[in-house]
Amino acid sequence: MFKELVKNIGPGPLVAAAFIGPGTVTVCTLAGVKFGYSLLWAMGLSIMATVVLQEMAARVGVVTQKGLAEIIRQEINTPVFKVITVILVLSAIVIGNAAYEAGNISGGVLGLETLIGDFSLEIGTTQIKLLPLVIGILAFILLYLGNYKMLERALIGMVILMSLAFLITAVMTKPSFNNLLTGLFKFQSPEESLLTIIGLLGTTVVPYNLFLHAALVKEKWHKSSDLALARKDTLIAIVLGGLVSMCIIVCAAAIQGNEITSAADLAKAVEPLFGSFAKYFIAIGLFAAGITSAITAPLAAAYVATGCLNWSSNMKSFKFRLVWLIVLSLGVIFASLGFKSIEVIQFAQIANGLLLPVIVGLLIWIVNKQAILGDYKNNWKQNLMALIIFAVVTFLGLRTVLKVLVII
Repeated sequence: MFKELVKNIGPGPLVAAAFIGPGTVTVCTLAGVKFGYSLLWAMGLSIMATVVLQEMAARVGVVTQKGLAEIIRQEINTPVFKVITVILVLSAIVIGNAAYEAGNISGGVLGLETLIGDFSLEIGTTQIKLLPLVIGILAFILLYLGNYKMLERALIGMVILMSLAFLITAVMTKPSFNNLLTGLFKFQSPEESLLTIIGLLGTTVVPYNLFLHAALVKEKWHKSSDLALARKDTLIAIVLGGLVSMCIIVCAAAIQGNEITSAADLAKAVEPLFGSFAKYFIAIGLFAAGITSAITAPLAAAYVATGCLNWSSNMKSFKFRLVWLIVLSLGVIFASLGFKSIEVIQFAQIANGLLLPVIVGLLIWIVNKQAILGDYKNNWKQNLMALIIFAVVTFLGLRTVLKVLVII
């Protein structure tokens, strides 16, 4: 039975790994430190929204055997709207992932540094970190091999490692069961918590994951009859990913004080409370979160670019490899030099804020087209849930853009 279960595992864990990156770990850490268990409900709703959207993206991939970017490019007939959409998608996903890749790699480095210490090289007045290069080389090898099954197994292994690390640490905090239930089912919004709630939603409902999922399911499943397997894979993986995020909130909630500003601080802070082993569990989880996102972000960028530009999406094709290599290389360079381009990251945030409601809107439009999905198009219940999510992500996107532009 276990062998059959492993055989039917699809890209769901990869999608979960993609949204549980260092950014998610940091936001969940801050949510736990500042507000305790009171925002667990926001993570719960985020996971429900993610399941609905990722199921629709997976359905498109399985039934059409095409990527989401390819479908969007083919279905938009108005030239001006098509050009605007392609530019927005390319900007947000490819440039955005390049901007965030340094953060993904840096997150993995923080975990490694907690385990083995810092390794740097000084050239003149410039200090170059060496551990980002190690993570970059590992990511390069897995991506260059271009073998979906090998990539899937490697990432699933790291996701399991990450999940166990955060789960064990959360259990060690001995959380109150009643407080957990209250945090999950009582919709609370403590003072100054709105931006944190938006952050929890924004780090879980990720635009590039919709493209990544649609592209990867067709590597695993090739018939519409496989849709049930894809749905089960999506549900289990996303829910488990959400539980990992909740475990991080629970770990952070046990730490009192505002001196915790990042996941690295969390790793140090749990040591006096729960012993030195807890610190290592957090560090391993942070490393796994960083490296999985460092692999999936360039991979998603490559699928989006090839779909938008009508290139081959074969993982071993030159153009496909060139896109992920550029994204990965920029991440390694920026992480090694400690360089943070605020302007590029702000541009990526604005583009993603605009892109999320646009992509959700396009996805709802696509999954309602008889010509594309036939009998597998959305029913009224699916549309109701999708439209509610669309309203929420539109609000989220506008708030993100306004926040970056310092209007609020």
